[in-house]
Amino acid sequence: MARKDGRTTDALRPVTIERGWSAQAEGSALISVGGTKVLCTASVQPSVPRWMAGKGKGWVTAEYSMLPRSTNERMDRESVKGRIGGRTHEISRLVGRSLRAVVDMKALGELSIVVDCDVLQADGGTRCASITGAYVALADAIEWAKGQRRIPASAQPLIDSVSAISVGIVGGEPMLDLAYVEDSRAETDMNVVVTGRGLFVEVQGTAEGAPFDRTELGALLDLAVGGCDSLATIQREVLA
Repeated sequence: MARKDGRTTDALRPVTIERGWSAQAEGSALISVGGTKVLCTASVQPSVPRWMAGKGKGWVTAEYSMLPRSTNERMDRESVKGRIGGRTHEISRLVGRSLRAVVDMKALGELSIVVDCDVLQADGGTRCASITGAYVALADAIEWAKGQRRIPASAQPLIDSVSAISVGIVGGEPMLDLAYVEDSRAETDMNVVVTGRGLFVEVQGTAEGAPFDRTELGALLDLAVGGCDSLATIQREVLA
C-alpha cells in the first residue's frame, strides 16, 4: 500500500534530536519525527516527594502538554480551563513510567528529575516522540548532576535506554510510525515502548474498527521493535 509520504510500511519518518536546545534546563532535547516536534526539558531538583524522603532513593517523573496552536485548530490552554484533561494526565504518567523503567533509583540518590514534554507541533505520535526525546534530556540531566557532584561520578543511574513508536493497521496493512493522516483512519492503533535491549515497557493497542488477531498483533510488535531499535541507535549517536 502506498503511503502519502512515499515511505514503505516499515519505515520511520525522518527523525532528528537536537541536544541542549534550552540554555536554562539541566538537560534538554528538541525531537522532530516528521511533522511532530516536541521540546523535552529535564530539571534536577534537590529533593524527593515527601513519601520517598529518607529512603535513599531518587525519583523521575514527567509532565506533558500541547501548545494551543500545535494542531490545525487552536486549543484552549488547560490552565485557562482550570483543569488538566484526562489525556494529558494519561500521557504524563506514561512518559514517567517509561523513564523510570530504565533508571536505578538508588543510584540516583535523593534527588528528583522532572522532564517536561511540550508539543510544539503535532502530526501524530506525540506521546512516542515525547518518550524518545525525554530519554535524551534525562541522560544529559544526569550527566549534569554528576558534574555538579549531586550524583557520584561512579554511579550509573541509567540501566538502559528507552524509546517509543506508534504502529497500526491502515487499509488492512500493518504500518510503522503513523502520521496523523494515517492514525486518523487506522483500523488498529498501537503505541509501544521498548528498551534498548528490546524489552517491552508498555503496549497500548486498540481496535478502532475491526478487531485484530494474534498474527496481526505479532506483525505490529515486530514493526515496533524494529522501529525502536532504529530510534535507540539515533539516541546513542546523539548522546555520543
